[in-house]
Amino acid sequence: MTTYGLLLFEGVEELDFVGPWEVFTVSSVLRGGADASVLIAERDEAVRCNKGMRVLPDHTMDDHPPLDVLLVPGGSGTRREVSNPALVDWITKTSAAAGWVTGVCTGALLLHEAGPARGRRVATHHAFQDALQARGDITVVRDARYVVDGNLVTSQGVSAGIDMALWLVGRLHGRDHARAVRRAIQYEPAPPYLADEPLPG
Repeated sequence: MTTYGLLLFEGVEELDFVGPWEVFTVSSVLRGGADASVLIAERDEAVRCNKGMRVLPDHTMDDHPPLDVLLVPGGSGTRREVSNPALVDWITKTSAAAGWVTGVCTGALLLHEAGPARGRRVATHHAFQDALQARGDITVVRDARYVVDGNLVTSQGVSAGIDMALWLVGRLHGRDHARAVRRAIQYEPAPPYLADEPLPG
């Protein structure tokens, strides 16, 4: 069984965690319900996301199960949470016990502050690359949707988290399984935009 823990906080970018959540939960369905995905927040109350979605966490940072995979999403809230000792310390402690530590978008900022991304190669949102690199003790890779450095996997912004999550379930459960997940969620991003093409039919 693989237990995925996805961190929530005020101002979290919706697709940063919902995209990987879809991959992880569909992966579990295809594995006969073998895995668990849980949403974790500092408090046991609804979290308002970056675009206004409100989400109820399954657990707080004090009562969640042991995690095999930690996912730290991004969003405007990362700029505030980077100065939240409770959340940063929780990431430090939890990442040390997890088999895999993952980040989407500006979640890399929190991973840098908490320690797991220090001295590592990471990806982040294109608009945040310079700011993250300027923090020092980190190498921002600018030309990859996601970057694997040991047990740390980070992705560029928003939708890139889906690519990262598919890579991870493939690493955990095999490439054929990841392909089955991709087919199940009908994720076929190339070419990415066809508005200039005639509609089918």
